[in-house]
Amino acid sequence: MALAVGSPPELAIAPERPGGAAGQRQLMAYFPTGVTIVTSVDDHGRPAGMTCSSLTSVCLDPPTVMVSLRTASHTARQVLARLAFGIALLNGEAQDVARRFAAPVRDRFAGLDWVSSPLGVPWLVDCVTAVADFQLRQHLHVGDHTLLFGVLRNLEVPGGAPLLYGLRSYQEWPLRD
Repeated sequence: MALAVGSPPELAIAPERPGGAAGQRQLMAYFPTGVTIVTSVDDHGRPAGMTCSSLTSVCLDPPTVMVSLRTASHTARQVLARLAFGIALLNGEAQDVARRFAAPVRDRFAGLDWVSSPLGVPWLVDCVTAVADFQLRQHLHVGDHTLLFGVLRNLEVPGGAPLLYGLRSYQEWPLRD
């Protein structure tokens, strides 16, 4: 099929689906992503953290990432107060950890090994492919979420097969031989 310059190609249009939050959830279910735990601490040094699939590399100079957290969450409030956050990229065996940090559990860190990073935020130890800490550079409120932009300060990479989430299920990314 030849197209005239500037004319859009004919597209097969799918049946119309509802928009809104339900449509957004349906759309994003088809976008598999790595599973991250975002961490911080409160004023009493108690760890805070939540599962997050919204992690994006923003730029390399300076090395900056963006995470999107629900504004009303305890973790988002602690990141904004502390001006620092950690991320733990979960390994393929950490499905239970991902579920725990996504649920309304009082002490999500109970029974898990973690250490304090050089910036003083929690780093999970046994269930990660990488951990890093970030100095908060700026934040932006968008709807019911806050976008947090952080500059990489410290990193450890134990490696391994990462945990992915898509189509409402967890999968381990297979490593090549």
